[in-house]
Amino acid sequence: MKPIRLIAGFLTVGVWTLASRVLGFVRDILIAAQLGAGPVAEAFLIAFSLPNMFRRFFAEGAFNTAFVPMFSKKLEAGEDAADFARDALAGLASIVIGVTLVALIAMPWLVVAMAGGFVGDDRFDLTVLYGRIAFPYILFISLAALVSGVLNATGRFAAAAAAPVVLNLMFIAAMTLAVSLGRDVGDALIWTVPFAGIAQLALVWVAAARAGFRLVPRRPRLTPELKRLAIIAAPAALAGGVVQVNLLVGRQVASFFDGAIAWLSYADRLYQLPLGVVGIAIGVVLLPDLSRRLRAEDHGGGRDAFNRAAEFSLALTLPAAVALIVIPAPLVSVLFQRGAFDAADAQATALAVAVYGAGLPAFVMQKVLQPLYFAREDTVSPFRFALVALVVNAVLAIGLAPLIGYIAAAIGTTLAGWAMVFLLWRGARGMGDAGRFDDRFRKRLPGILAASATMGAVLLGATFLMADWLQTPTLRYGALALLVGIGGLAYFAAGPIFGGFRLSEFRRALRGRGA
Repeated sequence: MKPIRLIAGFLTVGVWTLASRVLGFVRDILIAAQLGAGPVAEAFLIAFSLPNMFRRFFAEGAFNTAFVPMFSKKLEAGEDAADFARDALAGLASIVIGVTLVALIAMPWLVVAMAGGFVGDDRFDLTVLYGRIAFPYILFISLAALVSGVLNATGRFAAAAAAPVVLNLMFIAAMTLAVSLGRDVGDALIWTVPFAGIAQLALVWVAAARAGFRLVPRRPRLTPELKRLAIIAAPAALAGGVVQVNLLVGRQVASFFDGAIAWLSYADRLYQLPLGVVGIAIGVVLLPDLSRRLRAEDHGGGRDAFNRAAEFSLALTLPAAVALIVIPAPLVSVLFQRGAFDAADAQATALAVAVYGAGLPAFVMQKVLQPLYFAREDTVSPFRFALVALVVNAVLAIGLAPLIGYIAAAIGTTLAGWAMVFLLWRGARGMGDAGRFDDRFRKRLPGILAASATMGAVLLGATFLMADWLQTPTLRYGALALLVGIGGLAYFAAGPIFGGFRLSEFRRALRGRGA
């Protein structure tokens, strides 16, 4: 995949992810307005996070980390990749069905593990009920993630990237209908979860069938290839487990502070926008591309793909991080402060947004660095690095919570992210030229940093001048859009001046999206 086509793939995934994140904002704005940071909102957020946590552990994490490189190499070699995919799908389905049955029985203990602060109040029983309704979502979304891996490995990114759009559209429709009929919004949200999973699976399955990969269910069988898949996936599963324990640490700390689960969740939504648009797009496109290049022994092309991915991701991520740090209060107040979500909630959420913003470049660079390991079927090294990051997160989040409260969870997450990036980068230096930054990257990074700093200064000045507009109900939406537009213009004007990037490269990539 040539650099422009590689970036075009990033943009394809990024555009669909952007649509999903924007709809996710609409979803969370509606949830905040209807439920605020109250017990129903927190019960729903924890219950919905349970299947998502296991999904990242089984499908998007361990299983796909091992599956995508093996499947990509079979495609490159002209072997029977479709049969391998059917066996993998059957094996994954068997595992996830078993996990689902156990989880439904053990739901009270899972809720304690997720949010021990809920024990003894009304949130606990409601979260257990919601968790049992939502958990079957893991089966459908895990299978959808594997089918998405098949599509991504063949260079077809659109359907897999569009699947989350379906989820958010269904959430928005359910809430709108519940409000119009006078029904319980919490119940409407939680019952939408499993049906959304079915819809997402249907979307990618049909797309795979049209691409020539009809992944019909079959009886599970333990083939030599699946044994190898399991051996590669095992360390990745452990690494995924460590990542999820990291998330658990943050949620446990937050659960002991009323409203903090909701504050951190809404803050997470804001920083997940650039992370999803850039970081996830990079990871989805880069892993199969690097795997194919390694199979073809194209080491120079692999190094170029890695460097252009790093350069492109930082060119879009660093200004987003600066914006989250510099203007979190206007972002949160305009987007979320209404109805049951008051000014105190907005202030608490804005603080978390600024802390997460400081970690955003680290979260994205993890997506760039990890494919260097996974494409080589090395899942052990990221596991060891994740253990170190877990210790950093736990020490900071738990140790600082008695002193600074809920924000300790966000600080732990951010600093653990930077620790993980440092370890991944140091390990990649031992991979030869493929894991090293080239001259073009080293020349452009200072320019990207300078352009981002310039944008930050412009945003600060514009926020001061527009303070009244940003607080006026009839003007604040337009004022925020204008503020974001001013920041974007400042960045893209400063970037070429400081040598951070050329606008022509973005235009060529956009023209090449369909290639």
